[in-house]
Amino acid sequence: MGHSNVEMRIVQSLAAAREALYDEPQDVVILGCIPPGPAGLECLNEIRRTPGRPEVLLLTDHGDPEFAEIAIRSGAWSYMIKPPVTGDLVKAVLRALDHREERRTRRQPVALKRNGILGDSEALRRCLDQLAQAAVSDSSVLISGETGTGKELFATAIHENSPRSSGAFVVVDCAAMPEALVESMLFGHEKGAYTSADSRAEGLVTQAHKGTLFLDEVGELPLAIQKSFLRVLEGHTYRPVGGAIERISDFRLVSATNRDLEAMVLNGTFRKDLLFRLRAINIELPPLRNSVDDINELTCNFIGRICDRMGISRKGFSTDFLEALEKYEWPGNVRELINTIEYAIAAAGDAPALFPRHLPTHIRARLARHSVMEQVRPEEPTPHKQSLDPENFPDIREFRDKAMADLEVMYLGDLMELTQGDIPRACEVSGLSRARLYALLKKYGLSKEREQVS
Repeated sequence: MGHSNVEMRIVQSLAAAREALYDEPQDVVILGCIPPGPAGLECLNEIRRTPGRPEVLLLTDHGDPEFAEIAIRSGAWSYMIKPPVTGDLVKAVLRALDHREERRTRRQPVALKRNGILGDSEALRRCLDQLAQAAVSDSSVLISGETGTGKELFATAIHENSPRSSGAFVVVDCAAMPEALVESMLFGHEKGAYTSADSRAEGLVTQAHKGTLFLDEVGELPLAIQKSFLRVLEGHTYRPVGGAIERISDFRLVSATNRDLEAMVLNGTFRKDLLFRLRAINIELPPLRNSVDDINELTCNFIGRICDRMGISRKGFSTDFLEALEKYEWPGNVRELINTIEYAIAAAGDAPALFPRHLPTHIRARLARHSVMEQVRPEEPTPHKQSLDPENFPDIREFRDKAMADLEVMYLGDLMELTQGDIPRACEVSGLSRARLYALLKKYGLSKEREQVS
């Protein structure tokens, strides 16, 4: 595509950029002053939320591979270290503009069937764009995300918006299948294949012919079965247990996991070649704490749905009830929010509206803790309040080291509390590499409660 009429505008600060983008929406933003870590990610997200919802190219002095990965996952178009090669920068801008033009002209479905997927946050919109792209493709899709983020809803929506929607949507819960029966359940078996096989049985792969096969919690698929399933993916042919004839199944594969499959590849519990086959398209669903803008809509919808199911009048809710929901971290994501609203409605009884006192005790206790910490912290002694005794007054290096140590301890304590000791989440939130986070925790004697997302 040609871009002979590209116009450029230069500003000198983030504040000026925000004002300019609200005044005159842009297609592409080159951001050359972004700080690393959480502040940088918030800046990136704020720029992407401006009216033009521009593509953002990051130029940074910090060659941090961890931050680069997190930034791309958070929606950055590209990440370059200063000074960039001029040709590479121009190429990145032109490709971003081509992408924008293609999206404008691409024929979209009349209406995307969202299958109960609620929300309009920037993070969710990116996932819905990927859902729409996946629906018109027949490539394998891997949906990743924490427990309770709605992976099965997305899988179902991909199927219902695809040309295979008239076929079966077959769900395979990999975590619930007995290891000894996985092969039989997937591929079926012939009569007499084993002691209790008194008749021939169809497998789930057969049932998904002309439809979609959904492997939920694919990270739980036994290693011994992964090789067999890889062969099925490559040729769409399989052999039932005890069978002599190869059969064919024309299915589309969608998988989901809350585990780090790349880490499993490194420790030898998941096949690298299978991972490549599963994620021709990868949709990473955001945790609810990163989609706070959606909590109001979700809350209204769930209150209405639960009240209708219980046969009672729909309840309202106070402003501070919504504020409490928005401040909580939601480790169980949308699933936990649904359970919490159901609890609050039951606790409210005949009251016409929900208030913070109707929330479960553990949520109110958590919010009270944060509230007290916010009130107490400004009154705590700060590193710059030094004794005026000349004999004990620190030199500048001692002062700087102690101030940095105090700030790091406070930051790490809050980080581990926020993420409940989950190391992968802590790295994502903070922008620290795993090795650096471990080193800091060890330096200050802080404990790490757990390392794997459950």
